Amino acid sequence: MSREPPPLAAAPVPDVDRLVHEPARLAILTALSAATEIEFLFLQKVTTLSKGNLSSHTQKLEEAGDLKTLKAFRGRSPVTSFRITAAGRTALDAYRRQMTAFLDPKSGR
Repeated sequence: MSREPPPLAAAPVPDVDRLVHEPARLAILTALSAATEIEFLFLQKVTTLSKGNLSSHTQKLEEAGDLKTLKAFRGRSPVTSFRITAAGRTALDAYRRQMTAFLDPKSGR
């Protein structure tokens, strides 16, 4: 005799920050949160995004105030780097808490 599993209770969909929720931008912010500053080419390798996609997503994050773009020269070569801002850390932390609470409602966070 087989038993029917109990019906799942529908959890409310969390009202997350859609800017952070997008996978590429989430990857960018997560990588930046682990370092003081990351160069464009390294971030491109870590996220596996194309140069154009990485540029587009970092521009959106910068417009939102979540990251800062830094331009410099190494010798005669231009180098672009990024830093997460305090607002970016706050947004990423809020996103983590919301997703944790959504995925594990018993966590009480």
